Amino acid sequence: MTQAIISPKAVAASSRRAEFLTGMQDTIPLIVGAIPFGIIFGTLAIGSGLSFAGTMAMSAIVFAGSAQFIALELLAAGTGWPFIVLTTFVVNLRHILYSATLAPYVKRLSQQWQIPLAFWLTDETFVVVANRYCHAGDSPYRRWYYLGSALLMYVNWQFATFLGLTIGRFIPNAAAWGLDFALPITFIGMVIPYLKDKPMAAAVGASGVVALIAYPMPNKLGLMAATLAGIAVGIAVETLSTRESDQ
Repeated sequence: MTQAIISPKAVAASSRRAEFLTGMQDTIPLIVGAIPFGIIFGTLAIGSGLSFAGTMAMSAIVFAGSAQFIALELLAAGTGWPFIVLTTFVVNLRHILYSATLAPYVKRLSQQWQIPLAFWLTDETFVVVANRYCHAGDSPYRRWYYLGSALLMYVNWQFATFLGLTIGRFIPNAAAWGLDFALPITFIGMVIPYLKDKPMAAAVGASGVVALIAYPMPNKLGLMAATLAGIAVGIAVETLSTRESDQ
């Protein structure tokens, strides 16, 4: 019996495809929380003065759920665009931390990869991609996993916005239905798998407490305060645990 010979190119293509599809598959559960969020955004956008094309363009170009909702509120209040840009910039500062985490794994990629992957980085994609990079093997095609997750989230957000613009008008007072509860539930589900040791549990607990206390801060700065508090507490607990184990 003759043995089939598989070319290196065929193996590479298969690996890229497998990574891409796995990235999409692992992201599907997180889409559940994003769909109602996107529908509400599309529904509220028209009432805030945005046109159909303007709303779709915002989702396509900005692609940041919380920032888009804040921008809607500011637009409806007649706020000038410089303050809107500044506010959305502050809200998305958490992406600096995301980028710092993923930088060691993507720094060797070409700009043709880095630029789109940076643009498509979201909370949901960060969680699944960070897990893939930090806790999985050394596959040279992990960027395709990142791409699969990111593209699925991007297409889903455009689709959810479109649904909000088209069928959302038939849902009376959609914002009051509480559909957006799915998003925090999704984030809780994203965090729980990481609660495996004391430093991580301490970091999550500290950030949660500070988030509640600092919630009234303007421009969502409480989010950054909670993030920094969680990092500080997590590092402190890990340092103490290391010292105790060395003694």
